[in-house]
Amino acid sequence: MQHPDKWRETADPFAIQFQNFQLERILGYPHAGNDVFHVEGIWKNRRCRGYLKVQRQAGANVAREAEWLTKVPLTNLPEVLEWSAEPVCWLLTKEAPGERLSTILGTNEDLESLDYLPRYGAELAALHGLDIKAPPVADRRFFHLPQDAQFAKWHLESAAAYLKNQCPEGESRTFVHGDFHYANLLWQNGQVSAILDWELAGLGSREFDMAWAVFRRPGQRFLNSWREVQAFLAGYAEKQSFSLKAFCWHYVLIAVWFFSMGDETDRAQWLTLMEQAIAHGA
Repeated sequence: MQHPDKWRETADPFAIQFQNFQLERILGYPHAGNDVFHVEGIWKNRRCRGYLKVQRQAGANVAREAEWLTKVPLTNLPEVLEWSAEPVCWLLTKEAPGERLSTILGTNEDLESLDYLPRYGAELAALHGLDIKAPPVADRRFFHLPQDAQFAKWHLESAAAYLKNQCPEGESRTFVHGDFHYANLLWQNGQVSAILDWELAGLGSREFDMAWAVFRRPGQRFLNSWREVQAFLAGYAEKQSFSLKAFCWHYVLIAVWFFSMGDETDRAQWLTLMEQAIAHGA
């Protein structure tokens, strides 16, 4: 997988004291909130490529991610090579096979995404079905209604009325990933080959995790239609039950927050999707 060149100042990965890994070179700098490096070196006398994550954000919990990667009983998780909580928390994982769905689908002109989205939903449903004791997820702004000024700025009066007059009816709590979306999934041969970035995992809302997974990000070429959302939900429903009302409520709430992050094309697409969600969730 190709990653960009250095795009901001970062921690020095060569200053980290590894026990069994000899860092030789940096292959790329993936965009992320923490400092992430695509690296190559020698692991226990064998050449190895991996990803080094160094905690940068105050709210990040790289140590929790390392623990989940060693505890969650799924076969498609990155292999932990080394990690440390002191003096700066960092995590080194072996490079996993596969590509992001955005790369595989390209422009998605013929809705090739419909061949993948049922599997996408089923994968999250399988994760939600795990019997894991976990602390609550960390609070995030996306869980809460924004100030009235956010609705007014983007003329989202109908969304405001819907969110304030409805509630996430039937919402259930389970073990969730917390950041299960296309950029944190790798695919190979039509299957999810790796689930990345577990630092937000814990006990949380099933329906929020689903809405976060299927919400269209800025510039994204798939999940642009409610038909695609329904394909995801159909795949999920094969393994787990859920509340459609709660899912739609969270979907609209997430969309309102994202309005400040996209351009006019994004906002037009989100508005259409929000209207569909409100209609299905009313």
